[in-house]
Amino acid sequence: PEPGRCAYFVARKKRFCKMTPAPGRRFCGEHGHQEEENDRKRIPCPLDPKHTVYEDQLQKHLKKCNSREKPKPVYFVQDINAGLKDVAEVPDNQVSISSLSKEELQNLITKLKKASNGLELHLKEQILSHQALQEALNDPKNGESAFKHLKQQASILGNMEKLHLLGPGRCFVEFGAGRGKLSHWVHVALHDVENVQFLLVERATTRFKVDGKHKGRDSIFERLQVDIQHLCLKKVPVLEKKKLPVVGIGKHLCGAATDLALRCLVESYTTCCEGENEEPAAKRSRTDQTEVASNHSADNESSKDNSKPVAGIAIALCCHHKCDWTHYVGREFFQSVGLGPLEFNYFQRMSSWATCGMRETTTKVSTGEEREDQTNDIEEDHEQTLSRTDSDSDTLQGILTVEERKEMGCLCKLLIDHGRVEYLRQRGYKAALQYYTESAVSLENVLLTAVPSPTLIPEP
Repeated sequence: PEPGRCAYFVARKKRFCKMTPAPGRRFCGEHGHQEEENDRKRIPCPLDPKHTVYEDQLQKHLKKCNSREKPKPVYFVQDINAGLKDVAEVPDNQVSISSLSKEELQNLITKLKKASNGLELHLKEQILSHQALQEALNDPKNGESAFKHLKQQASILGNMEKLHLLGPGRCFVEFGAGRGKLSHWVHVALHDVENVQFLLVERATTRFKVDGKHKGRDSIFERLQVDIQHLCLKKVPVLEKKKLPVVGIGKHLCGAATDLALRCLVESYTTCCEGENEEPAAKRSRTDQTEVASNHSADNESSKDNSKPVAGIAIALCCHHKCDWTHYVGREFFQSVGLGPLEFNYFQRMSSWATCGMRETTTKVSTGEEREDQTNDIEEDHEQTLSRTDSDSDTLQGILTVEERKEMGCLCKLLIDHGRVEYLRQRGYKAALQYYTESAVSLENVLLTAVPSPTLIPEP
Protein backbone atom coordinates (compact mmCIF):
# COMPACT_ATOMS: atom_id res chain seq x y z
CA PRO A 1 0.00 0.00 0.00
CA GLU A 2 1.01 3.62 -0.46
CA PRO A 3 2.40 5.35 2.63
CA GLY A 4 -0.39 6.75 4.79
CA ARG A 5 -3.07 4.76 2.94
CA CYS A 6 -5.28 1.87 4.03
CA ALA A 7 -3.56 -1.54 3.92
CA TYR A 8 -6.67 -3.39 2.75
CA PHE A 9 -6.37 -4.98 -0.72
CA VAL A 10 -9.54 -4.57 -2.79
CA ALA A 11 -9.61 -7.78 -4.85
CA ARG A 12 -12.35 -6.55 -7.20
CA LYS A 13 -10.32 -3.49 -8.21
CA LYS A 14 -6.95 -5.25 -7.93
CA ARG A 15 -5.44 -2.48 -5.84
CA PHE A 16 -5.14 -1.30 -2.24
CA CYS A 17 -7.80 0.91 -0.71
CA LYS A 18 -7.00 4.59 -1.17
CA MET A 19 -8.67 5.83 2.02
CA THR A 20 -6.59 7.41 4.80
CA PRO A 21 -6.71 5.54 8.14
CA ALA A 22 -6.71 7.22 11.54
CA PRO A 23 -3.31 7.92 13.13
CA GLY A 24 -1.78 4.70 14.42
CA ARG A 25 -4.09 2.49 12.36
CA ARG A 26 -3.29 0.35 9.34
CA PHE A 27 -6.84 0.24 7.99
CA CYS A 28 -9.49 2.87 7.28
CA GLY A 29 -12.83 2.89 9.09
CA GLU A 30 -14.51 0.83 6.36
CA HIS A 31 -11.92 -1.94 6.65
CA GLY A 32 -11.21 -1.53 10.34
CA HIS A 33 -12.45 -5.05 11.01
CA GLN A 34 -9.16 -6.26 9.53
CA GLU A 35 -7.32 -5.06 12.62
CA GLU A 36 -6.45 -8.13 14.63
CA GLU A 37 -6.79 -6.33 17.95
CA ASN A 38 -10.17 -4.93 17.01
CA ASP A 39 -13.04 -7.23 17.97
CA ARG A 40 -15.82 -4.71 17.22
CA LYS A 41 -18.28 -6.03 14.65
CA ARG A 42 -19.11 -4.14 11.45
CA ILE A 43 -22.45 -4.65 9.73
CA PRO A 44 -23.94 -3.40 6.42
CA CYS A 45 -25.73 -0.08 6.76
CA PRO A 46 -29.52 -0.72 6.59
CA LEU A 47 -29.96 2.45 4.50
CA ASP A 48 -27.29 1.54 1.98
CA PRO A 49 -25.63 -1.90 2.20
CA LYS A 50 -22.79 -0.71 -0.03
CA HIS A 51 -21.00 0.50 3.08
CA THR A 52 -20.62 -0.87 6.62
CA VAL A 53 -20.76 0.58 10.10
CA TYR A 54 -19.77 -0.53 13.61
CA GLU A 55 -22.74 -2.30 15.14
CA ASP A 56 -22.43 -0.43 18.44
CA GLN A 57 -22.51 2.91 16.56
CA LEU A 58 -25.44 2.11 14.26
CA GLN A 59 -27.93 4.56 15.78
CA LYS A 60 -25.42 7.41 15.69
CA HIS A 61 -24.55 6.59 12.08
CA LEU A 62 -28.17 6.51 10.92
CA LYS A 63 -28.61 10.14 11.98
CA LYS A 64 -25.81 11.34 9.71
CA CYS A 65 -25.67 8.74 6.93
CA ASN A 66 -25.67 10.33 3.47
CA SER A 67 -28.28 7.78 2.38
CA ARG A 68 -30.83 8.89 4.97
CA GLU A 69 -34.02 10.56 3.80
CA LYS A 70 -33.44 14.27 3.64
CA PRO A 71 -36.02 16.81 4.83
CA LYS A 72 -38.33 17.82 1.98
CA PRO A 73 -37.92 21.40 0.71
CA VAL A 74 -40.82 23.81 1.13
CA TYR A 75 -41.63 23.60 -2.59
CA PHE A 76 -42.06 19.79 -2.49
CA VAL A 77 -45.74 18.83 -2.80
CA GLN A 78 -46.31 15.13 -3.40
CA ASP A 79 -47.60 14.40 -6.94
CA ILE A 80 -48.85 17.96 -7.50
CA ASN A 81 -48.08 17.70 -11.23
CA ALA A 82 -48.65 13.96 -11.65
CA GLY A 83 -51.87 14.15 -13.62
CA LEU A 84 -54.07 11.07 -13.74
CA LYS A 85 -55.04 9.85 -10.28
CA ASP A 86 -56.99 6.76 -11.34
CA VAL A 87 -54.31 4.28 -12.41
CA ALA A 88 -57.02 1.74 -13.22
CA GLU A 89 -57.30 3.50 -16.58
CA VAL A 90 -53.79 2.36 -17.51
CA PRO A 91 -53.61 -1.19 -18.93
CA ASP A 92 -51.61 -3.60 -16.76
CA ASN A 93 -50.52 -6.15 -19.34
CA GLN A 94 -48.65 -4.41 -22.12
CA VAL A 95 -48.19 -6.66 -25.14
CA SER A 96 -45.07 -6.04 -27.21
CA ILE A 97 -45.56 -4.75 -30.73
CA SER A 98 -43.79 -7.79 -32.18
CA SER A 99 -46.39 -10.02 -30.48
CA LEU A 100 -49.25 -8.37 -32.40
CA SER A 101 -50.68 -10.10 -35.41
CA LYS A 102 -50.42 -8.43 -38.81
CA GLU A 103 -54.11 -7.56 -38.63
CA GLU A 104 -53.76 -5.95 -35.20
CA LEU A 105 -50.71 -3.96 -36.27
CA GLN A 106 -52.43 -2.84 -39.46
CA ASN A 107 -55.43 -1.75 -37.39
CA LEU A 108 -53.12 0.34 -35.19
CA ILE A 109 -51.57 1.99 -38.23
CA THR A 110 -55.03 2.74 -39.63
CA LYS A 111 -56.03 4.40 -36.34
CA LEU A 112 -52.80 6.39 -36.35
CA LYS A 113 -53.35 7.69 -39.88
CA LYS A 114 -56.98 8.53 -39.19
CA ALA A 115 -56.13 10.44 -35.99
CA SER A 116 -53.35 12.30 -37.82
CA ASN A 117 -55.63 13.31 -40.68
CA GLY A 118 -55.95 17.09 -40.71
CA LEU A 119 -52.80 17.72 -38.66
CA GLU A 120 -50.00 19.81 -40.13
CA LEU A 121 -47.62 17.00 -41.08
CA HIS A 122 -44.78 19.28 -42.16
CA LEU A 123 -43.76 21.61 -39.37
CA LYS A 124 -42.43 25.08 -40.03
CA GLU A 125 -38.63 25.27 -40.08
CA GLN A 126 -37.49 28.05 -37.78
CA ILE A 127 -33.74 27.62 -37.37
CA LEU A 128 -32.51 30.83 -35.76
CA SER A 129 -29.44 32.01 -33.89
CA HIS A 130 -28.52 34.56 -31.24
CA GLN A 131 -25.69 37.05 -30.93
CA ALA A 132 -24.86 35.82 -27.41
CA LEU A 133 -23.42 32.58 -28.82
CA GLN A 134 -21.66 33.92 -31.91
CA GLU A 135 -18.24 34.02 -30.28
CA ALA A 136 -18.56 30.44 -29.03
CA LEU A 137 -19.91 29.26 -32.39
CA ASN A 138 -16.88 30.75 -34.14
CA ASP A 139 -14.38 29.36 -31.64
CA PRO A 140 -12.32 26.62 -33.40
CA LYS A 141 -11.46 25.09 -29.99
CA ASN A 142 -15.01 23.71 -29.75
CA GLY A 143 -15.31 20.22 -31.16
CA GLU A 144 -18.11 18.89 -33.33
CA SER A 145 -20.19 17.69 -30.37
CA ALA A 146 -19.93 21.03 -28.55
CA PHE A 147 -20.72 22.86 -31.80
CA LYS A 148 -23.96 20.88 -32.19
CA HIS A 149 -25.07 21.81 -28.68
CA LEU A 150 -24.21 25.47 -29.26
CA LYS A 151 -26.27 25.54 -32.49
CA GLN A 152 -29.28 24.14 -30.63
CA GLN A 153 -28.92 26.57 -27.73
CA ALA A 154 -28.50 29.48 -30.15
CA SER A 155 -31.68 28.54 -32.02
CA ILE A 156 -33.68 28.17 -28.79
CA LEU A 157 -32.56 31.65 -27.73
CA GLY A 158 -33.35 32.99 -31.20
CA ASN A 159 -36.88 31.61 -30.99
CA MET A 160 -37.29 33.02 -27.48
CA GLU A 161 -36.16 36.43 -28.70
CA LYS A 162 -38.65 36.29 -31.56
CA LEU A 163 -41.42 35.69 -29.01
CA HIS A 164 -40.14 38.60 -26.85
CA LEU A 165 -39.37 36.25 -23.96
CA LEU A 166 -35.84 37.58 -23.38
CA GLY A 167 -36.52 40.63 -21.28
CA PRO A 168 -36.31 42.15 -17.80
CA GLY A 169 -38.45 41.31 -14.80
CA ARG A 170 -38.69 37.55 -15.43
CA CYS A 171 -37.81 34.29 -13.77
CA PHE A 172 -36.43 31.66 -16.16
CA VAL A 173 -37.15 28.12 -14.97
CA GLU A 174 -35.01 25.52 -16.75
CA PHE A 175 -36.57 22.07 -16.38
CA GLY A 176 -34.22 19.09 -16.60
CA ALA A 177 -31.37 21.58 -16.32
CA GLY A 178 -28.46 19.12 -16.12
CA ARG A 179 -25.34 21.28 -16.09
CA GLY A 180 -27.41 24.41 -16.72
CA LYS A 181 -25.97 25.38 -20.10
CA LEU A 182 -29.22 26.79 -21.49
CA SER A 183 -29.72 29.07 -18.48
CA HIS A 184 -26.10 30.15 -18.77
CA TRP A 185 -26.61 31.36 -22.34
CA VAL A 186 -29.88 33.09 -21.48
CA HIS A 187 -27.95 34.87 -18.74
CA VAL A 188 -25.25 35.89 -21.24
CA ALA A 189 -27.94 37.23 -23.58
CA LEU A 190 -29.38 39.28 -20.70
CA HIS A 191 -26.08 40.48 -19.25
CA ASP A 192 -27.21 44.11 -19.08
CA VAL A 193 -30.82 43.41 -18.07
CA GLU A 194 -32.02 43.96 -14.52
CA ASN A 195 -34.37 42.02 -12.28
CA VAL A 196 -34.01 38.49 -13.68
CA GLN A 197 -33.86 35.19 -11.80
CA PHE A 198 -32.93 31.65 -12.80
CA LEU A 199 -34.28 28.46 -11.26
CA LEU A 200 -32.59 25.25 -12.43
CA VAL A 201 -34.73 22.18 -11.80
CA GLU A 202 -32.92 18.82 -11.78
CA ARG A 203 -33.75 15.79 -9.65
CA ALA A 204 -30.25 14.27 -9.85
CA THR A 205 -27.02 15.64 -8.49
CA THR A 206 -24.94 17.00 -11.35
CA ARG A 207 -21.20 17.45 -11.73
CA PHE A 208 -19.49 20.33 -13.54
CA LYS A 209 -22.46 22.66 -13.17
CA VAL A 210 -22.11 25.77 -15.33
CA ASP A 211 -24.15 27.89 -12.92
CA GLY A 212 -21.34 27.44 -10.39
CA LYS A 213 -19.41 30.04 -12.39
CA HIS A 214 -22.01 32.66 -11.49
CA LYS A 215 -21.81 32.18 -7.72
CA GLY A 216 -20.30 35.19 -6.02
CA ARG A 217 -21.21 37.62 -8.76
CA ASP A 218 -24.88 37.67 -7.90
CA SER A 219 -27.57 35.46 -6.42
CA ILE A 220 -29.80 35.08 -9.44
CA PHE A 221 -29.07 31.35 -9.95
CA GLU A 222 -30.75 28.81 -7.69
CA ARG A 223 -30.88 25.02 -8.06
CA LEU A 224 -33.97 23.05 -7.09
CA GLN A 225 -33.08 19.38 -6.63
CA VAL A 226 -36.54 17.90 -6.94
CA ASP A 227 -38.55 15.76 -9.36
CA ILE A 228 -40.76 17.98 -11.52
CA GLN A 229 -43.68 15.76 -10.51
CA HIS A 230 -43.50 17.19 -6.99
CA LEU A 231 -42.47 20.78 -7.72
CA CYS A 232 -44.78 23.56 -6.58
CA LEU A 233 -43.31 26.72 -8.08
CA LYS A 234 -45.62 28.88 -6.02
CA LYS A 235 -43.79 27.80 -2.86
CA VAL A 236 -40.27 28.56 -4.12
CA PRO A 237 -39.16 31.39 -1.79
CA VAL A 238 -37.71 33.64 -4.50
CA LEU A 239 -40.97 33.53 -6.49
CA GLU A 240 -43.00 34.19 -3.36
CA LYS A 241 -40.83 37.22 -2.68
CA LYS A 242 -40.30 38.74 -6.14
CA LYS A 243 -43.59 37.77 -7.87
CA LEU A 244 -41.87 37.58 -11.25
CA PRO A 245 -43.63 36.16 -14.33
CA VAL A 246 -42.13 32.79 -15.26
CA VAL A 247 -40.62 31.62 -18.54
CA GLY A 248 -40.33 27.82 -18.70
CA ILE A 249 -37.41 26.54 -20.79
CA GLY A 250 -35.77 23.18 -21.45
CA LYS A 251 -33.38 21.52 -23.90
CA HIS A 252 -34.32 17.91 -24.65
CA LEU A 253 -36.74 17.50 -21.76
CA CYS A 254 -37.16 13.77 -21.75
CA GLY A 255 -40.53 12.05 -22.29
CA ALA A 256 -43.00 12.46 -19.45
CA ALA A 257 -40.87 15.25 -17.92
CA THR A 258 -42.25 17.60 -20.59
CA ASP A 259 -45.83 16.83 -19.54
CA LEU A 260 -44.96 17.28 -15.87
CA ALA A 261 -43.31 20.64 -16.64
CA LEU A 262 -46.30 21.89 -18.67
CA ARG A 263 -48.69 20.93 -15.90
CA CYS A 264 -46.38 22.54 -13.34
CA LEU A 265 -46.51 25.83 -15.25
CA VAL A 266 -50.05 26.17 -16.57
CA GLU A 267 -51.99 24.31 -13.90
CA SER A 268 -50.48 24.18 -10.42
CA TYR A 269 -48.50 27.43 -10.63
CA THR A 270 -50.94 29.50 -12.69
CA THR A 271 -53.95 28.42 -10.61
CA CYS A 272 -52.19 29.25 -7.34
CA CYS A 273 -51.03 32.67 -8.56
CA GLU A 274 -54.36 33.70 -10.05
CA GLY A 275 -56.16 32.50 -6.94
CA GLU A 276 -54.18 35.02 -4.87
CA ASN A 277 -55.28 38.01 -6.94
CA GLU A 278 -57.66 40.43 -5.35
CA GLU A 279 -60.04 40.23 -8.29
CA PRO A 280 -62.21 37.10 -8.59
CA ALA A 281 -60.97 34.54 -11.12
CA ALA A 282 -64.25 34.70 -13.03
CA LYS A 283 -63.85 38.43 -13.50
CA ARG A 284 -60.23 38.06 -14.59
CA SER A 285 -60.82 35.26 -17.04
CA ARG A 286 -61.77 37.54 -19.94
CA THR A 287 -59.46 40.43 -19.19
CA ASP A 288 -56.10 39.74 -17.62
CA GLN A 289 -55.62 36.39 -19.34
CA THR A 290 -55.73 38.08 -22.73
CA GLU A 291 -53.56 41.09 -21.96
CA VAL A 292 -50.35 39.81 -20.48
CA ALA A 293 -47.06 38.75 -22.06
CA SER A 294 -48.41 37.85 -25.48
CA ASN A 295 -45.97 37.33 -28.29
CA HIS A 296 -47.15 40.64 -29.75
CA SER A 297 -46.02 42.65 -26.72
CA ALA A 298 -42.66 44.39 -26.88
CA ASP A 299 -40.00 44.15 -24.20
CA ASN A 300 -40.77 47.63 -22.90
CA GLU A 301 -44.27 46.45 -22.01
CA SER A 302 -43.01 44.29 -19.17
CA SER A 303 -45.40 45.97 -16.78
CA LYS A 304 -48.19 44.05 -18.49
CA ASP A 305 -46.19 40.81 -18.33
CA ASN A 306 -45.86 41.10 -14.57
CA SER A 307 -49.56 40.41 -14.06
CA LYS A 308 -49.39 37.05 -15.87
CA PRO A 309 -47.88 34.11 -13.95
CA VAL A 310 -46.42 32.38 -17.03
CA ALA A 311 -45.01 34.69 -19.70
CA GLY A 312 -43.97 31.92 -22.08
CA ILE A 313 -42.63 28.42 -22.72
CA ALA A 314 -39.81 27.16 -24.96
CA ILE A 315 -39.02 23.45 -24.63
CA ALA A 316 -37.04 21.27 -27.03
CA LEU A 317 -38.89 17.94 -27.02
CA CYS A 318 -37.28 14.56 -26.61
CA CYS A 319 -37.72 10.81 -26.06
CA HIS A 320 -41.40 10.26 -26.84
CA HIS A 321 -40.89 6.56 -26.13
CA LYS A 322 -40.57 7.52 -22.46
CA CYS A 323 -43.94 9.26 -22.31
CA ASP A 324 -46.57 7.93 -19.94
CA TRP A 325 -50.36 8.03 -20.19
CA THR A 326 -50.60 8.75 -16.46
CA HIS A 327 -48.69 12.03 -16.84
CA TYR A 328 -49.56 12.89 -20.45
CA VAL A 329 -51.31 16.28 -20.77
CA GLY A 330 -52.95 15.51 -24.13
CA ARG A 331 -55.33 12.78 -22.97
CA GLU A 332 -58.39 14.85 -23.85
CA PHE A 333 -57.13 15.28 -27.40
CA PHE A 334 -56.42 11.56 -27.77
CA GLN A 335 -59.91 10.70 -26.55
CA SER A 336 -61.46 13.29 -28.90
CA VAL A 337 -60.03 11.41 -31.90
CA GLY A 338 -61.17 8.02 -30.61
CA LEU A 339 -57.91 6.92 -28.97
CA GLY A 340 -57.18 5.82 -25.42
CA PRO A 341 -54.43 4.51 -23.12
CA LEU A 342 -54.01 1.28 -25.09
CA GLU A 343 -53.27 3.08 -28.37
CA PHE A 344 -51.08 5.63 -26.58
CA ASN A 345 -49.07 2.77 -25.09
CA TYR A 346 -48.32 1.44 -28.58
CA PHE A 347 -47.80 4.83 -30.22
CA GLN A 348 -45.26 6.03 -27.67
CA ARG A 349 -43.20 2.88 -28.32
CA MET A 350 -43.63 3.13 -32.09
CA SER A 351 -42.31 6.72 -31.91
CA SER A 352 -38.77 5.32 -31.73
CA TRP A 353 -39.23 4.09 -35.32
CA ALA A 354 -38.69 7.71 -36.39
CA THR A 355 -34.94 7.19 -36.02
CA CYS A 356 -34.75 3.76 -37.68
CA GLY A 357 -33.18 5.14 -40.84
CA MET A 358 -30.50 7.04 -38.97
CA ARG A 359 -28.87 4.28 -36.99
CA GLU A 360 -25.50 4.52 -38.72
CA THR A 361 -25.29 8.28 -38.13
CA THR A 362 -26.43 7.89 -34.54
CA THR A 363 -23.81 5.27 -33.77
CA LYS A 364 -21.04 7.51 -35.07
CA VAL A 365 -22.26 10.39 -32.95
CA SER A 366 -22.61 8.37 -29.76
CA THR A 367 -19.39 6.35 -30.00
CA GLY A 368 -17.01 8.61 -31.92
CA GLU A 369 -17.35 11.77 -29.86
CA GLU A 370 -17.17 12.60 -26.20
CA ARG A 371 -20.54 13.91 -25.11
CA GLU A 372 -20.61 17.50 -23.95
CA ASP A 373 -23.61 17.11 -21.68
CA GLN A 374 -24.85 13.66 -20.71
CA THR A 375 -28.16 15.00 -19.47
CA ASN A 376 -29.06 16.77 -22.69
CA ASP A 377 -27.40 14.66 -25.41
CA ILE A 378 -29.93 12.01 -26.38
CA GLU A 379 -28.61 10.40 -29.53
CA GLU A 380 -27.00 7.47 -27.70
CA ASP A 381 -30.18 6.91 -25.73
CA HIS A 382 -32.15 6.58 -28.97
CA GLU A 383 -29.68 4.07 -30.36
CA GLN A 384 -30.03 1.95 -27.22
CA THR A 385 -33.79 2.21 -27.45
CA LEU A 386 -33.82 1.02 -31.05
CA SER A 387 -31.92 -2.10 -30.07
CA ARG A 388 -34.67 -2.89 -27.57
CA THR A 389 -37.68 -2.15 -29.77
CA ASP A 390 -39.46 -4.33 -32.30
CA SER A 391 -38.23 -2.49 -35.38
CA ASP A 392 -36.14 -5.46 -36.54
CA SER A 393 -38.69 -8.19 -35.88
CA ASP A 394 -39.78 -10.45 -38.72
CA THR A 395 -43.39 -9.42 -38.12
CA LEU A 396 -42.65 -5.76 -38.84
CA GLN A 397 -40.32 -6.47 -41.74
CA GLY A 398 -43.11 -8.43 -43.38
CA ILE A 399 -45.43 -5.41 -43.25
CA LEU A 400 -43.38 -2.22 -43.21
CA THR A 401 -40.14 -1.16 -44.82
CA VAL A 402 -37.59 0.89 -42.88
CA GLU A 403 -38.84 4.08 -44.52
CA GLU A 404 -42.47 3.24 -43.70
CA ARG A 405 -41.54 2.55 -40.08
CA LYS A 406 -39.76 5.88 -39.96
CA GLU A 407 -42.86 7.60 -41.34
CA MET A 408 -45.11 5.90 -38.78
CA GLY A 409 -42.70 6.84 -35.99
CA CYS A 410 -42.79 10.50 -37.04
CA LEU A 411 -46.59 10.39 -37.10
CA CYS A 412 -46.63 9.00 -33.55
CA LYS A 413 -44.36 11.79 -32.32
CA LEU A 414 -46.43 14.42 -34.11
CA LEU A 415 -49.66 13.07 -32.62
CA ILE A 416 -48.25 13.07 -29.08
CA ASP A 417 -46.87 16.60 -29.51
CA HIS A 418 -50.12 17.87 -31.02
CA GLY A 419 -51.91 16.70 -27.86
CA ARG A 420 -49.57 18.96 -25.89
CA VAL A 421 -50.30 21.89 -28.20
CA GLU A 422 -54.05 21.37 -27.80
CA TYR A 423 -53.62 21.22 -24.02
CA LEU A 424 -51.90 24.62 -24.03
CA ARG A 425 -54.44 26.17 -26.42
CA GLN A 426 -57.30 25.07 -24.21
CA ARG A 427 -55.64 26.95 -21.35
CA GLY A 428 -55.30 30.25 -23.15
CA TYR A 429 -51.91 29.91 -24.82
CA LYS A 430 -50.84 30.37 -28.40
CA ALA A 431 -48.76 27.21 -28.87
CA ALA A 432 -46.76 25.99 -31.84
CA LEU A 433 -44.31 23.31 -32.95
CA GLN A 434 -41.36 24.07 -35.21
CA TYR A 435 -38.09 22.52 -36.35
CA TYR A 436 -35.46 24.55 -34.51
CA THR A 437 -32.37 22.74 -35.83
CA GLU A 438 -31.34 20.33 -38.59
CA SER A 439 -31.75 16.57 -38.09
CA ALA A 440 -27.99 16.25 -38.69
CA VAL A 441 -27.45 18.29 -35.53
CA SER A 442 -30.03 16.44 -33.43
CA LEU A 443 -32.57 13.75 -34.26
CA GLU A 444 -34.87 15.41 -31.73
CA ASN A 445 -35.22 18.76 -33.48
CA VAL A 446 -38.73 19.95 -32.56
CA LEU A 447 -39.27 22.96 -30.30
CA LEU A 448 -42.55 23.56 -28.46
CA THR A 449 -43.27 27.24 -27.81
CA ALA A 450 -46.18 28.95 -26.14
CA VAL A 451 -47.14 32.46 -25.09
CA PRO A 452 -50.40 33.76 -23.61
CA SER A 453 -52.90 34.06 -26.42
CA PRO A 454 -54.28 37.50 -27.33
CA THR A 455 -57.70 35.88 -27.63
CA LEU A 456 -59.64 33.32 -25.63
CA ILE A 457 -60.87 31.65 -28.81
CA PRO A 458 -58.75 28.52 -29.41
CA GLU A 459 -56.85 28.44 -32.66
CA PRO A 460 -58.14 26.03 -35.31
